[in-house]
Amino acid sequence: MSIPLIITLLIPLLLIIYIITIHNRIIAYYNATQRAWADVITQQMQKNRLLPTLERMVEEYKIHEADLLQNITALRSSLKNIAPENSSVEQLREINNESKMLFSQLNMVAENYPSLKASEVYQQFMQELSELEKNVAASIRIFNANVETFNTTIELFPNLFINQLFSKKSPLPIFDDHQASSDFEYRPPFK
Repeated sequence: MSIPLIITLLIPLLLIIYIITIHNRIIAYYNATQRAWADVITQQMQKNRLLPTLERMVEEYKIHEADLLQNITALRSSLKNIAPENSSVEQLREINNESKMLFSQLNMVAENYPSLKASEVYQQFMQELSELEKNVAASIRIFNANVETFNTTIELFPNLFINQLFSKKSPLPIFDDHQASSDFEYRPPFK
């Protein structure tokens, strides 16, 4: 075989291998993003197992705290309806905001009832809840990092063309907390 013939055959082969590598990288990052989203949902659903304990605690004080019990039931229903395959960033954002409001309400109830605040069940509950909130926040950070990596991968040249031709994946939205970001006066001028 002559060298020009080998080069003629080698160049298309290397190009095909390069395209396959980029396509596989896009798919791998997309799958990592899906896995990270499932982890966020799993952490949120873990809260659901704590809610019966919370309901029992508030039940004792329900005469005074009917609103709180109603909010717990609403959050529990919201958490039961989430699943990785049919949930959205917006749905999770709403549940996250409901959780924050509910737990701040719970803290106010505890301040009003020292016997509740002093109980072992309450303290254990608040410790577990604090841990779950940290896990949810960590899962969201991991999800956002995966989204950033995936979005960057499909937007860079030449990956952009390979994605448009073969992978056909769209950029994913990051999870952001509108309530928390509204506390800042500064807004970067992203476009």
